[in-house]
Amino acid sequence: MPLATPRIKVDAVRAFGGLTTEVVLHGNNYDEAAAEAQRFQKEQGLEMIHPFDDPAVIAGQGTVGAEILKQTTSRELDAIFVCCGGGGMLAGVAAYVKRVRPLVKVIGVEAEDAAGMTASLAAGQVVTLPSVGLFADGAAVRTVGQETFRVCSQLVDGMVTVTTDELCAAIKNGFEDTRCVFEPAGALGIAGAKKYLQDNHMLGSTVVAVTSGANIDFDRLRFVSERADSTETLLSVRIPERPGAFRDLYSVIAPRNVTEFSYRYNTAKRADVIISFQAKGNGAEKLRDKQQVIQELEDCGYGVSNLDNDELGKVHLRHLAGGRPPPGAVLNEQLYRFQFPEAPGALSRFLNSLNKGWDVSLFHYRSHGDDFGRVLVGILVSPTEEEQFNSFLQELGYEYHREGDNPLYDQFLR
Repeated sequence: MPLATPRIKVDAVRAFGGLTTEVVLHGNNYDEAAAEAQRFQKEQGLEMIHPFDDPAVIAGQGTVGAEILKQTTSRELDAIFVCCGGGGMLAGVAAYVKRVRPLVKVIGVEAEDAAGMTASLAAGQVVTLPSVGLFADGAAVRTVGQETFRVCSQLVDGMVTVTTDELCAAIKNGFEDTRCVFEPAGALGIAGAKKYLQDNHMLGSTVVAVTSGANIDFDRLRFVSERADSTETLLSVRIPERPGAFRDLYSVIAPRNVTEFSYRYNTAKRADVIISFQAKGNGAEKLRDKQQVIQELEDCGYGVSNLDNDELGKVHLRHLAGGRPPPGAVLNEQLYRFQFPEAPGALSRFLNSLNKGWDVSLFHYRSHGDDFGRVLVGILVSPTEEEQFNSFLQELGYEYHREGDNPLYDQFLR
């Protein structure tokens, strides 16, 4: 298996195989691992059981199609969505379904960055991809099988490719529906079905999405959770640097749920904010609502950039927004962590509480689905205002912790 194989899969193979099984990890992807396996075969005179490009293996995986048709006998069925790596399951399911119920469509689904079957069918011959992404590691194959290509080119009705974010959303959908956590490759069928139905405006159709694996290491769920929420819209917004600007920005987005808010003082004229919110509705309604918010922000004179498809913004800058202000730009700053009960409108109430004449020089908030909201705030307090500010903290009613003596404050923020 490749070096990047999830530990949970490696451990399961060792457990099922027992003392007679040896797991060898080699290479950065399936193809490199397969080449090493072929070397072992020739060197030690072993028998090779190919994972997908073998008629018996294809037929075995095709029993999935037999199970689907048995469970849908005398019931309407429009399409079956099957994940595709090397193409064994897709070819097997198509071979069975097209013989028994030829009017049922069989659609293959691949990750956008590992779409070997899609490229091969488009070219009319097996194509070797220059590289493959490894997020859907269970389907990360550079070269599909000759036999799987032959069968798929004759019987498969179409292919769908999906993004990493669409895969993460599919893992979430699968969990909410079945309480099972699928691996990325195992959720390809769900992601493909969602995309195909939406793109083709299909309502009232009956489809099946094959889910084919749950080998995902727990620590990868952080990334999946971050990228799975397709209801979030991530924006960078440039607003004027003046008292009340935060509240004005928030009022445009409210009552929608704001899930992230990052800011650091930079100049006396403008403030650059990273903000994330959940648009209202679903599907086309959600898209219209998102566009409405962006338009309203622009009508207010704000500079707005949608970061939904910006990998730099989504993966890195949202976490790096802030840093040190220009030298001498921020004086008498005090840094506090606040904690408040998380509920609809809680962030709005917190912002209104701060709007009592205090200048905010730093602000960071991110909703993690916890029962408490956690906010980091820099507030400018002159020495003559200390007593008044301490009274304000007591009246605020929120749990708070002063972080001015934290070494990280000097190291990264001041």
